[in-house]
Amino acid sequence: MANSAECLAALNQLSENLGNAQGDVRSAAAMDRSLTCWITDLDLTFSGRLRDGRIQDITQAPGKPGERAQIRLALTGDDLVALVGGRINFASAWASGRVKLEAGIRDLLQLRKLL
Repeated sequence: MANSAECLAALNQLSENLGNAQGDVRSAAAMDRSLTCWITDLDLTFSGRLRDGRIQDITQAPGKPGERAQIRLALTGDDLVALVGGRINFASAWASGRVKLEAGIRDLLQLRKLL
């Protein structure tokens, strides 16, 4: 089971990946939105801001997200590490219920470019 340090490292790597992206992925990541990632098996929430193509100002707190972010993810720590590491595909993980993604319709339309 991935621990909190591994999950934070995965989110930092995701931020780097987004920052180095090109084309449609870069434009999708250029949104300015609040973001939470609830690690269900650790009952830990990482919060930050998707801004300028990166996830910025990442903090962590115990439990479920206290505030409703504009983009909300929920998954296990192992799934987060595997997604960022390219060992599982986001679309299949989402379709099977391993990853939950909630956002407004406009944000979902932009985020689909990341998939």
